[in-house]
Amino acid sequence: MRYLIVGGVAAGTKTAAKIKRCDRDAEVKVVTKGQDISYAGCGLPYYVSGDIPTREGLIVNTPAAYAGLTGVEVETGVEATALDAAAHEVSVRRSDGTVGVEKYDRLIVATGAVPFVPPVPGTDLPGVFCMRTPDDACGLRDYVEREAARRAVVVGAGFIGLECAEGLLARGLSVTVVDAMPQILPNVFDREMSDFAKRQLKAAGVRVVNGATLTGLSGEGRIRSVETSAGSFPADVVVLAIGIRPATRWLEGSGVETVKGCVLVNEYGATNLPDVYAAGDCAEVRNFITGEPQWSAMGSTANICGRAIARTLTGTPTAYPGALGTGVVRLLPTLNGGRTGLTEEAAVAAGMEPESVVCVVDDKAHYYPGSSSFFIKLIACRKTHRLLGVQVLGAGAVDKVVDVMVTALYQKMRVEDLDLMDLSYAPPFSTAIHPLVTAGYILENKLSGELESFSPAQYASGEAASYEVLDVLPAPTIPGARWVDLTKIGPDGIEGVARDAKVLLVCAKGKRGYFAQNRLKAAGYTATRVLEGGITFNEVRVPRRDSKLPAAEIKRLKGLGCLQDKRYDDVFNIRVITRNGKITVDEQRAVAEAAERFGSGEVTMTTRLTLEIQGVRYEQIEPCIAFLQDHGLDAGGTGSKVRPVVSCKGTTCQYGLIDTFELSEKLHERFYVGYHGVELPHKFKIAVGGCPNMCVKPDLNDLGIVGQRVPQIDLGKCRACKVCQVVRACPMGDAQVGADGKVTIDAAACNHCGRCVGSCPFGAVEEGLAGYKVYIGGRWGKKTAHGRALDKIFTSEDEVMGVVERAILFFRDEGESGERFADTVARLGFDYVQDKLLTAPIDKEAILAKDVTGGATC
Repeated sequence: MRYLIVGGVAAGTKTAAKIKRCDRDAEVKVVTKGQDISYAGCGLPYYVSGDIPTREGLIVNTPAAYAGLTGVEVETGVEATALDAAAHEVSVRRSDGTVGVEKYDRLIVATGAVPFVPPVPGTDLPGVFCMRTPDDACGLRDYVEREAARRAVVVGAGFIGLECAEGLLARGLSVTVVDAMPQILPNVFDREMSDFAKRQLKAAGVRVVNGATLTGLSGEGRIRSVETSAGSFPADVVVLAIGIRPATRWLEGSGVETVKGCVLVNEYGATNLPDVYAAGDCAEVRNFITGEPQWSAMGSTANICGRAIARTLTGTPTAYPGALGTGVVRLLPTLNGGRTGLTEEAAVAAGMEPESVVCVVDDKAHYYPGSSSFFIKLIACRKTHRLLGVQVLGAGAVDKVVDVMVTALYQKMRVEDLDLMDLSYAPPFSTAIHPLVTAGYILENKLSGELESFSPAQYASGEAASYEVLDVLPAPTIPGARWVDLTKIGPDGIEGVARDAKVLLVCAKGKRGYFAQNRLKAAGYTATRVLEGGITFNEVRVPRRDSKLPAAEIKRLKGLGCLQDKRYDDVFNIRVITRNGKITVDEQRAVAEAAERFGSGEVTMTTRLTLEIQGVRYEQIEPCIAFLQDHGLDAGGTGSKVRPVVSCKGTTCQYGLIDTFELSEKLHERFYVGYHGVELPHKFKIAVGGCPNMCVKPDLNDLGIVGQRVPQIDLGKCRACKVCQVVRACPMGDAQVGADGKVTIDAAACNHCGRCVGSCPFGAVEEGLAGYKVYIGGRWGKKTAHGRALDKIFTSEDEVMGVVERAILFFRDEGESGERFADTVARLGFDYVQDKLLTAPIDKEAILAKDVTGGATC
C-alpha cells in the first residue's frame, strides 16, 4: 500500500509516522513545498521574543532525522499543483523547476494554510512580515535587531498577533495593535473578557485600536507607517497577523468538496472522493457540542486528526469526535488566557439558552508566594445545566482550568457534576477547592436564584443604572458609593435603605457582595444584585453624592497623570506624555481638541516637557483620557516609576555634541514605555544634555547623560604660537600655554565640551574620544543633590542604554521604599553603586519578579 501525504508540518508528519508504526510494510512518502518539516509553528512568536534563542529550537525534526526515525520517505521543495483522483496521482513541481506526478493508493491532504495578505498598497515593503514559518520569525527578529526598530505595529488581534505583540514588547519596542473587529480575540472570548484583557494590555504599554480597517502601508524604501480607517500609525516594523486561508487552491477542479477553501471531511477524515483524506488547517471538522462544521486551525487539532486518520487507514477505524476550540495564549508575562467550548455569544447563535457567571478566584492558596487570581467566565445551559464552555484569564496556569473543562465537555457533564471531583491540591499548585469547581458553585447559585447578579456585560451596557451602588469592601473604597459594614448587616437591614430599594452590591471580587446579599435577603430585601467580578474586573463609576472627592480617589487620579487644581475640588489638569516635548501635527490637533472638548481650552507645558490639559472636570477625566488614547497619546508621568525623559535640543544648539532627540526618544520608548508597569522605590528621572553646558541640568536628575568630546594634544604639531587659538577657544580656562610655549590642558578640570577641538590651525588639538558621561544620584526640589559622574566615558548608545537599564534595575533591587536614587547612592556609597553598574552581574528576571512598594507621592 502506497500512502502519499502532501504537507509536512503537523498533520502530515503525524499521519505518516503513525501509519508507518501501524504497518511497517506500508510505503509512505511525504512531499512538502518548504524546506522545513515538523516545525513549531505555534512557537514562532516566542522566537521573536527571544524565549526560544535559536532557529534550531523551532525545528522539531529535520527531514533526514525524521526519515531515519520513522522510516517515512520525505522530499522537500515539492509543490502539489493538481489532483487527478481517478488516476490516483498528484501533479507536482519541484524547486528546481522540474515537474512530475506522484502516484498513491491513499492520499492524505495536509497542506495547511497560508497567511492572508490584504490587497492594499505597501505589503511588499521591507520591514513588513507575516508569521507562519521559521523564516518569517527569523526575518522579523533579525530585522528588528539590524534596523534598531523602536515602533512596531501588529495588524490583527488574534492569538498570533497578540503573541507577536507580547514578543516585540519584551524586546523593548513600543507596540500598537490594530484590528478591524470591535474587540480583541474575536470568537475566542466574549466581549467582557476581551475588554478586560485589552485593559491589561494598555496598562502594560500596548496601544490597542479596534475598529481600524487596514487601508495601506507607507514608506520610502522601508515601512514607515500603517494607514487605517482610524488614522495613521508610525512604524519601524509591521507584522500582518490578520488571519490565514486554507492552502487548497491546487485542489480546484479535482472534485474535492470544499467550503471557503476548507476541505469537507467526515468523522474519519475522508473526503467525498475515494481514497482521499484531509487533516489539519486545510480541513474542516465539526464542533463537538453543536455538531456544526467548524474550522479548527490549531496544531493540537491537526495532530489529533492526523493520528486518527492513520489508525483508520491501518485497520482501526477511529472517528474524530469533534473540536471544542480549545486554546491558550500568553498575552503578557503576567497575563495568560485560555478557553474551550462555546462562548456565550456562540451558544445564543446556536439556538441555546446559556447562563453564565464571571468570577474572580484564587489560582493557588492565597497565602502562598506568587499567588494571584483567575478571572473565569463559566457558561452552561440554563435549562439542563449542561456545561457549554469556559474562558479564563490570569497570571497563573490557566491551562489547568481549561483542561479540566475539556474533560467535562467531552463527557457532557452538568455543572453539578463538578461539585465533588477529587482534583489535585497543594498550596504551590492550586486551592483546596479547585478554581473551576468554585466557579461551578457560583454558577449553581446563580442558576438556582440564590445569587442574583449583574454580569460585567450587563453592567457595562447600563442595566444597573437605576441601582444604588453599595460599597461592601472591608473599608470605604468606591468613590461616590455608600459604604456598608458587611459584618453589621443583621435582621434590621441597612438604616436608610428601604427593603424594596434597588441596590447593587459591589466588593473587590464578588464574594463579599454575595455574603451581603445573603444577609439582606434574610432581612427581607427584594431587589438586590451583586456585581460579578467586583471592582477587580469591572470599571465601577458612581456619580458623586456630595461635592468633595475622597483622598483615595484623588490619589488614584494622580497615578493616572491627573493633578487636582487646588482651587477646586473637582477640577484636574491632565498631563499628556510627549516624546521629550516632540509631538506630531496630528497629535497637536488631538491635544487641542481634547482641551476644547473636555477642559478649559488651555494647554500648558511642564518643566519636564509634558503637556497639561487644563481645567478638566472630574466627570470628564475618563472620556478625555480615552480620547487621547484613541489618538495615540496617553496621560501619565506620575508615580514611583521611570518618568518621561527630558533633553535639550542637541541638534539645534551650536554646542550640541550628540543627537539628544534621538537618544531621548530611544530612552523614552525603552524605559518610560517599556518599564511602564515596573514599580520602583520612588520616581526615577532621566535627562539628556547635549554638551557640558548642562542647560537641562542632567546632574540634577536621578540619572543624567551628557555629550562628551575629549581633546587630544599632538605636541609635535604645536608651534608655540604667541597667541594660542586653543587657549582662546577654551571657555573654562583649562587650556594654558606652558613654560615651553606649548599648549597644555588640565585633564582633571576639562569638562570635555570639545570647543577647543579643531581650533588650532596646525591640528595640534583633535578629538581623542567622543561619547557620553553618565551622572547618577542627582535630584532637585526640597532636597537638592548634584549627581556624580561615573568614571567611564561611554562610547556608544548601546553602552548608555545598558547602564541606564542596570541603574533602574539596581534601584529596584537595592533601593528602599520611599528613597530617591540619590539616597540609595548616599546610603550604599558611590563606589559600591558604580561597581554594580559597571561590572557586577545582574539578574534582570529575578529583580523584575520582586515585589516593590513605591513611595512617590506625586
